[in-house]
Order: sequence, then structure tokens, then C-alpha cells
Amino acid sequence: MTRTVALPDGTPDGKTVPVLGQGTWHMGERGGAAKDEAAALRLGIDLGMTLIDTAEMYGDGGAEQVVAQAIAGQRDKIFLVSKVYPHNASRAGVPAACDRSLKRLNTDRIDLYLLHWRGSHPLAETVGAFEKLKEAGKIGAWGVSNFDVGDMQELAGLKAGADCATNQVLYHPDSRGIEYDLLPWCLEHRMPVMAYSPIGQAGRLLRSTALRNVAERHDATPAQIAIAWGLRHPHVISIPKAVDPVHVRQNALAGEITLNEEDLAAIDAEHPPPRRKQSLEMR
Repeated sequence: MTRTVALPDGTPDGKTVPVLGQGTWHMGERGGAAKDEAAALRLGIDLGMTLIDTAEMYGDGGAEQVVAQAIAGQRDKIFLVSKVYPHNASRAGVPAACDRSLKRLNTDRIDLYLLHWRGSHPLAETVGAFEKLKEAGKIGAWGVSNFDVGDMQELAGLKAGADCATNQVLYHPDSRGIEYDLLPWCLEHRMPVMAYSPIGQAGRLLRSTALRNVAERHDATPAQIAIAWGLRHPHVISIPKAVDPVHVRQNALAGEITLNEEDLAAIDAEHPPPRRKQSLEMR
């Protein structure tokens, strides 16, 4: 059974979503790859990874077009996440950007719409625009991405700020700064954290001796162990990206791996948890 997590009470119908979804960063950048990218997303959907994360930034909208191909004919089974650029996050800019994303995604609604990172527009203005989109039925819920604790505290103090459904941040064994304060803050406020780049970038993390040793014990790959490591937290959603069908299948199976205390201790030894406040990392 696919494990799920509940979004905060401000979202429609007490919505629950799969803890393991699919990312699309770097998709839609080459037209010739779109067919394979869409096929990979469809395979992931068939394997239960029905949460798909994208953004207007990815491929200058190209990733959203790839997602449109992948979800055609099965929109109702998908939990669709997209993001607005900070420079578009004004009172007038948010609805205009949302309409462009809806057109590229070929849908009438986005299930979860995120502010991609903190920009110059006042948070109250952005949140007000998000709330109007909810009222219009164009989005089901809203959230943020790349927000640190101070940002989240400011957000929580706003009218409707408690309706924030998630904070999407970088999180993997080599990037654990959120464990010191941000992750506990989100858990205290019953807000799931959505982890992007859960296997790191450029393959560096996957060369980890600890991940490789743990992977051997579980007859798995280091990437699967990295994903399972993030999912050890019951309120973390992981959105790995894959185009190779083999990797898509491996990602889907990662959700079934349970790491034991020995595994976690080995990973901690090579990738230690934070002992002090760290600046929030972004890719």
C-alpha cells in the first residue's frame, strides 16, 4: 500500500498525498527528450507515484508541458504541484502566472501551488493572491519552497498563514541543516516537508561508502537508500526525478525499504546531523 501523509487542515477535504512522488527539474529543456520524459512520468504514475512536482521555472515552462503529456487522460488520479517565480508573486502577477501554468499543464486546476523562493513582494500580498486562487477553484492549496524558520514564523503570523500546506526544501544525507530547527518547526505545526533532490546532485552523494554498504545489506542501490533515509520521517514527502525507466522503478521500490538503527547510525557517522543552526541550502 502506498504510504500517505495528511496536509494541514487548511487544505480541502483533509487531503492526503503519497509520501513518494516525482520531480521534474531539468525536464522540458530539450524537445527531443519530451517523449521519454513523459513516458517516465506515466510509468511512475502506474507504480503509485501520483504526486508530480513541477514549476514555471523548469525548462521555461517546458517541464509543465511534459507533465501535461504524462497526465493526459488521468488527471483525476494526479496530485499536481507547481510553483510561481518570486518576481511573479505580486497581487496581479500570481493569477497571471497561474493561468499560464494551467494552460501549459492543460488542466483547470493545480492541487498545490508554491512560492518557489522568497522574493521582494510582500508575503501578505502573495498569500492574499493564493487565497483568491483557492476561492476561484484554480488551486486546491498553497505552500512555499526554500523558506527558513524565520520566513515560516513570519508567514504563520499572517492572516491565512496557517493554511500553508508544505515547505519544499533541499534535504538529503549531505544536506541536513533543516534537522536542527526547520524540520522540528514544521512538525510542530503539523506541516509536511517536501524534500527535493533527495539523492543529491551530480552523483557525489551516491558514492558515499555508508550508503553503498547499507544498500548492499538491503539488496538495493545507494539512491534507493538515500530516498528511504528521507522517508524515515513520517511527515517528509520525497520527490526524486528520473527519466530512465530502470531508475523510475527503483525509486518506486525505495518507499518499501525500512532502515534499521544500524543503517541509520552508519549514515550518521559519514553524514553527521547538524549541531548548530545552518544557513538554508538551495540547489
